[in-house]
Amino acid sequence: MHFVGNEAEELPATIGAVESEIDHPASDRAADHPVPGLRTVAIIDRRALGREILMQALASAKSQFRGRTFVDIGEWERSPDRNGTSAILLECGAVGNDPLLPGDEFQSLVAAHPDIPVVVMGESEDSRYIAEILARGARGYIPTSVSLNVAIGALHLALAGGIFVPASALQNAGSERPEREQSVHGRLGLSERQATVADAVAQGKPNKIIAYELELSESTVKVHLRTIMKKLKARNRTEVAFMMHAARTRAA
Repeated sequence: MHFVGNEAEELPATIGAVESEIDHPASDRAADHPVPGLRTVAIIDRRALGREILMQALASAKSQFRGRTFVDIGEWERSPDRNGTSAILLECGAVGNDPLLPGDEFQSLVAAHPDIPVVVMGESEDSRYIAEILARGARGYIPTSVSLNVAIGALHLALAGGIFVPASALQNAGSERPEREQSVHGRLGLSERQATVADAVAQGKPNKIIAYELELSESTVKVHLRTIMKKLKARNRTEVAFMMHAARTRAA
């Protein structure tokens, strides 16, 4: 199972708010009248407006999610609603050219609640920054430039046991110098042809395009991909892409 970037655009979503609802936030209405079958997402965001917008978006998108809002991780830990949390959407305040990485409190959260996937949301789309967040235990990273459909798809993927990697991180994965790339591929145990296929996968290219560009049959590409997954101990092509990028980040 995998999901990269904008592949979830087909999920239905509408964003809107009725003016009369402003004085009665969706969180309050959901708490008073819980809807059976909805999964609870803990929205942890220091910004009041950010929390309310995300709450209203989930409520109006028919996404099978309902939100509970919290200012920080500590407030969620103390909340009586904590045990009903299916997933956590954490705003990490990554703004500017030098975004901050989530610290010890975040890693403690991940370690203490391994059954609750944590998906981080932020402004940065720097591939190294995203790789580090995923390495610290996040089950996905949602840049604020993506649509609501993609964000909902990321939450569904995390709940299904996958890892969401934004397309922007994969598209920037092949920018290092050739000699550095060769070193990375060698450490991963990939042959020259396998390395070429793995790089194409990391760039988000489907098998048909990879086959066309490398003048191979699709079946040959699939064979190479299975071998790559076996060598990297990856379960799907999304994890192949992430591992390729993580290896380059460590080599930088």
